Amino acid sequence: MIAQLSGRELASCLAGPGLAFRTGPFSVRVHSNVQHISDGLQLLYGNYPLVAEDAFCDFDLEVLKPAGLRGHVRPQVRFRFDGNNTFEPLPLAHAFPLFEWAMNWCISTHVNHCLLIHAAVVERGGRALILPAPPGSGKSTLCAALVHRGWRLMSDEVALVPFDGTGLLALARPISLKNESIDVMRRFVPGATFNIPSHNTSKGTVTHMLAPPDHVARVQETAAPAWVVFPRWQAGADAQLTPRERADTVLDLARNSFNYGVLGRQGFDTMCQLVQACSCHDFVYSQLDDAIAVFDALASGRA
Repeated sequence: MIAQLSGRELASCLAGPGLAFRTGPFSVRVHSNVQHISDGLQLLYGNYPLVAEDAFCDFDLEVLKPAGLRGHVRPQVRFRFDGNNTFEPLPLAHAFPLFEWAMNWCISTHVNHCLLIHAAVVERGGRALILPAPPGSGKSTLCAALVHRGWRLMSDEVALVPFDGTGLLALARPISLKNESIDVMRRFVPGATFNIPSHNTSKGTVTHMLAPPDHVARVQETAAPAWVVFPRWQAGADAQLTPRERADTVLDLARNSFNYGVLGRQGFDTMCQLVQACSCHDFVYSQLDDAIAVFDALASGRA
C-alpha cells in the first residue's frame, strides 16, 4: 500500500521510476517533482495498492514543475501523458487538482472497453445508484453525503458499465468538492479528511475528500444497476423524487456519456440494457438529511 512508504520514499519514487498503483480496474504510474502531489498522494491514496515498478500500467503520466524561470517566478506545473504535453500549464498551487483532472481525462478519453457515463455511483445491498448530472447540480456533494451515511462509494466522476451486463465497476477515488460544498461537507462529516484547498482554479476553490478506507478495500466488488436518478440542488426545495421515462433517460445519459458516440451500436445496446435494469427518477432537494432519507427509502423499497 502507498501508506507503507515513508514521505521520503514516496517522493523518491515520484521523482525517479514513478509511483505505480491501482485504482479500481486501472493501474497508473505517476512521475512528479511537486511537493503538492507527494503530499496529496500520501494523504488521500494511502490505502491504494502499489504495483511492481516494472509492471505494465494503463496510464503513464507526469505532473512536473518546469526547470528555469517558471520554476521560481510565478511557478507553474505541467501535465504530460505518454511524454506529450496535454493541457496548458497551471499555477503550481493547482498541482493536485490538475493530477485528479488528468486522471479523469485519461479514463474518459482512452477507455473504450465499457460504456462511460459522467456520473457518481454509490452502492447499497449490491445495487448501484447512478447519479448523472451537469456541473453545479450537487452531484458530488450528494455522493459524499451518501457514502458517509451507509452507501459505498464506487465513483464520484464516472460510471463504468461493462458491455456484457455484469455489474458496474468501481474506482473509489477521492471525492472532488468545490466552493460552498467544501464547508457543507466539513459540517456534515466532522473529522473527515480533506486535502488543502486550491483557490482560483477554473472551477473556483477545489479540494478532495478522502474515500473511506473500507470502500477502497472493496473496490473489486461490482454492483448491479438499480436506479438512475438525476439530482438537482435547489435552494429551499423540499426533497422530491419523481419518475421519469426510460426513453428520455437513455437520451440524457447518452448526452452525459464520454464515449457513447464512439461505441456505436454496442454503446446503444449497453445503454438500453442499463436503463431497462433501473428505475429512473428526477430528484430535487435542498437539505442533505432529507435527501438521504429519500434514498434510504428508495433502497428499502419504501419510496
